[in-house]
Amino acid sequence: MTGTLIFDPLLSWWLIAGLSGMLMAGIALALWRGLSGWPLRALAGLVILGALAGPVYQQEDREPLTDIVLLVEDESTSQSLGDRTMATEEAAETLAARIEARENTDVRRVTVPDGVDNSGTRMMTALAEAMAEEPNGRIAGAILLSDGRVHDLDRAPDMPAPLHLLHTGRDEDWDRKLTIDNAPAFAILGEQITMTLRIDDTGAAPEGVTTVPVDISIDGEPPQRVQAPIGQDIELPVMLPHGGRNVLQFSTPAAEGELTDRNNTALVQINGVRDRLSVLLVSGEPHAGGRTWRNLLKSDSSVDLVHFTILRPPEKQDGVPVRELSLIAFPTRELFLEKIEDFDLIIFDRYKRRGILPSIYLDNVRNYVEQGGAVLIAAGPDFASADSLYRTPLEAIVPARPTARVIEERFHPTVTDLGQRHPVTSGLEQEFGGEWGRWMRQIEVNQSSGDAVMTGADDRPLLVLDRVGEGRVALLASDHAWLWNRGYEGGGPQLELLRRLAHWMMKEPELEEEALWAEATGQQMRIIRRSLSETVGTVTVTPPTGDAVEMELEEVSPGRFEALYDGPDVGLYRLENDDQMAVIGLGPAAPIEFVQTIADTETLAPLVSRTGGGILALSDGLPRLRAVRSGRPAAGRGWIGITPRGAYETRSVTQTDLLPPWVVLLLVSGLIIAGWMREGRRT
Repeated sequence: MTGTLIFDPLLSWWLIAGLSGMLMAGIALALWRGLSGWPLRALAGLVILGALAGPVYQQEDREPLTDIVLLVEDESTSQSLGDRTMATEEAAETLAARIEARENTDVRRVTVPDGVDNSGTRMMTALAEAMAEEPNGRIAGAILLSDGRVHDLDRAPDMPAPLHLLHTGRDEDWDRKLTIDNAPAFAILGEQITMTLRIDDTGAAPEGVTTVPVDISIDGEPPQRVQAPIGQDIELPVMLPHGGRNVLQFSTPAAEGELTDRNNTALVQINGVRDRLSVLLVSGEPHAGGRTWRNLLKSDSSVDLVHFTILRPPEKQDGVPVRELSLIAFPTRELFLEKIEDFDLIIFDRYKRRGILPSIYLDNVRNYVEQGGAVLIAAGPDFASADSLYRTPLEAIVPARPTARVIEERFHPTVTDLGQRHPVTSGLEQEFGGEWGRWMRQIEVNQSSGDAVMTGADDRPLLVLDRVGEGRVALLASDHAWLWNRGYEGGGPQLELLRRLAHWMMKEPELEEEALWAEATGQQMRIIRRSLSETVGTVTVTPPTGDAVEMELEEVSPGRFEALYDGPDVGLYRLENDDQMAVIGLGPAAPIEFVQTIADTETLAPLVSRTGGGILALSDGLPRLRAVRSGRPAAGRGWIGITPRGAYETRSVTQTDLLPPWVVLLLVSGLIIAGWMREGRRT
């Protein structure tokens, strides 16, 4: 029970001050006139002023509240290095027991895990949130058990009591770190890119080591080893081997005694793109769709197009030599013998034999395909004639043989069941509607190889795709695709179909019919397997630890199978299914928790010193706890202090008036009468 004197004035203080002034003026007047009762009248005035001030004696029934000490435990990944985890756990248990054993003191334990999205150790955020849940007047101190690597110092709260750091570092700690800079997200195939590699030793590193080996691997292939100096930047020239995602891994062997080898490896994922795609388009007999291929290929800024059109109709017989029918000579030798390897795709649009391309040139086209090139034949009635391109050395690579019949009837092009699974035609019906405008002509062919992904009249093959040797061949058995572009009967997905077809032939990775890849989101990957088969086996996932896991895939759409996998570690994962293999890196290229691994006492030093706290090493032993007054130093050799706050909870309040109205009335009346009587006797 405590008591205090408080005032609850009946008037505002400035009015009471005015009345006080009037009282002083009255006393001065009484003195000037020599009235003998002025002291009694002055006392009466003071009693009135005191009553107006409302003096009250207040008694409070208080219950003391415990002081609160915040014990913040760093459980981020960097705290798992060496014996830091064990040291932190033991120190936390001992300190919590000591704090609880103190009279009138409670402990609040706060754990700090890794921040989301590689944001590091958010210790100040956790401390601020813990303080927000407790009354500020009860916080007697905070103790941080950490390596001192904090990544949100700007979120540090204002501490009303001492803040201490007990760090988990040791004097003998050292670590080796590999860093890759200037790694681009995209790189052009065939062009060299340069990245910067650096290896640094931090802490109490061993002396005498000037260079270390570095292994460089692309997509999990056997690595190449180079020697890198410590503490110096070196330039690494790299050329990507293929289009699409390339995963580069740089690693240096773990050294004896270093804190961790987790930062001895860096993963870089670079998307390989082609600078320019070269296409040779040879148009034969002019027709309404002659501009279809030209417009499509010219609209793509990444395509270099060489286009030759033969304008002389077959029925024209005027005796003019073929070489004199154009403004420039058709450079057949340069294109089909000397520079044919420079083209990624050759398109024959309604072309037939007419003496311009000798058989030896077409035989060279066949060799070009078998060695990795691509040929697309857009067939018209000429393909069914005696001068058909099929009746050349190209017969060995064309996937369908013409029957010499031209079907002149309306039909709806339809995607086959196999075409629903093939990336060239999959999803076209869902994206552009199920029934498209009709075509009016189709060349009847008998399929001999390859995959028929579209059919036309009477389910005859319309679009056939095939692989020949290292190359690819496509046959479109109609010259009426342009009707879709004109919007006939609603049109159809002409541009999308022809774009996919051209890019599949030029071996774009995203259009491979048999493919395995993964898409990463944080530590989770979506495994994707595309196949023309109706079923696929399990995918073997090999994490950085080497413990392989078998994953079942579920078909989510025709030809597309998926599964989700949560990777336990940051690093390179290898995926295998049948003859398909892929690699992917999970986690950030440089996890922030491993950028600096040596314990740090400088980052938190300004914040700790402002509160009078201290920074001590757990390796020197657990400090003693002392109570210190606010504003005094709260740390010393082997001890840290907490400030008792003396907080309490008021359970009840009792107020008693010191000048009740009846007392005031009696006192004032008595004093005035006494003064009047004294003055009356003197007169």
